[in-house]
Amino acid sequence: MSSTVSDYRLDGIYRQRQEGFFMQRVKLTAGVISAGQARAVAALSTRFGQGNIHLTTRGSLEIHWIRENDLAEVKRSLLAAGLTSRGACGGAVRGVTCASQGALGFPTVETLARRIHRHFTANPRFERLPKKFKIGVEADASSRRHLIQDVGLLLAGSHDGVARYDLFVAGGLGREPQPGFLFESGVSENRVIPLIEAIARVYAAHTPPGKRLKHLVGSIGEPEFRRLVAQEPSAVEELPPVTGLPENLLPPAGLRRIVAGVLAGELTSDQLLALADFADRWGGGFLVATVDQDIAFHVDQTLDPARAAGALEQAGFSRGEVCLRVCPGSHLCLAGLSSTRDIAANVLEGMGPAGRGLSWALSGCPNSCTQPQLAEVGIVTSGLVRSEDGQRSPRFDLYRSGDDAFGRLAESNLTLDQLYGKLRQIG
Repeated sequence: MSSTVSDYRLDGIYRQRQEGFFMQRVKLTAGVISAGQARAVAALSTRFGQGNIHLTTRGSLEIHWIRENDLAEVKRSLLAAGLTSRGACGGAVRGVTCASQGALGFPTVETLARRIHRHFTANPRFERLPKKFKIGVEADASSRRHLIQDVGLLLAGSHDGVARYDLFVAGGLGREPQPGFLFESGVSENRVIPLIEAIARVYAAHTPPGKRLKHLVGSIGEPEFRRLVAQEPSAVEELPPVTGLPENLLPPAGLRRIVAGVLAGELTSDQLLALADFADRWGGGFLVATVDQDIAFHVDQTLDPARAAGALEQAGFSRGEVCLRVCPGSHLCLAGLSSTRDIAANVLEGMGPAGRGLSWALSGCPNSCTQPQLAEVGIVTSGLVRSEDGQRSPRFDLYRSGDDAFGRLAESNLTLDQLYGKLRQIG
């Protein structure tokens, strides 16, 4: 089997740090996956990987330790289960994410997320973009994640049965965090897809390779960006209303949502199988991968949520009392600069009661995949420093939440010991 790195990435595949091994990412619409599909992922991980699944902060699943010769069979097996990895990595429209899965408005945003996912996944017009293109749909602004997307959609209500969204563009984290700006308010759900098409076309036509939409807007300015989008025919197009049966898989969560805490987003195949069984018994046959790297369930309305929570604990899962997002770091990722899982374990061990009530995020490199700037305590591995004896050790930046869209940089260039000292002060 032969393929270029870019082709692999469009199929959701990255090389691991370990020679000869690959990671396969699976796109989930708004994080929703059926129990049957979860079993298929668990089986693939057992057969082709080492029985481990990583939950990402965009509600996707990753299977590690796959050999190159097995990649084609993994893709076929995912397709057979109704899952796709196309565009999960590389210069394409990534998985449509949602952080407000517990909101009453989630069925509405899940429906739109599903339509966007269908339209852009494997659409050759929107592949081989300059870099990743991220879309998020939110029922409310509480998570601020609509501000970190290339296109962020925030539910703004409905009129005559048609949902409307405030559309934000050009956000992103990484080495140069930039909150998105409001491009248009009250966009009809029937205009959303054509307007995203117009924005993506402008991005593809005017942006150098390797740059995100935020860099284009930064270089040409917001007025010129608006002018270019307005020139695209689809910018004012409105699709016919979608009629038929509902497209959402999950009911409104209300007070019937429970969460299975997953430390650092790391699940074994057996644990995922147990969660799939739990979903069939208590959650209507569906699991939800959250942006905090946990698994959530919307308890069936005919069942007792308290009994469901008890059953979850008996199965060995906590209720996710501590929110600590962690990337694979140097354990697996080529970009990783620090051993994030080891650091996370030490942070948890030394965490006091005050710290357990906060949200935490640890990123193993400046790419900020765990979204540390959105956490109350965010840690970014900012670089490596070589000592006189030739050893390289990581340095860390520490972010704390404030009144701004993103957290403020509280400390920079900390050694690991200095970082632990600062974290002990937090509690």
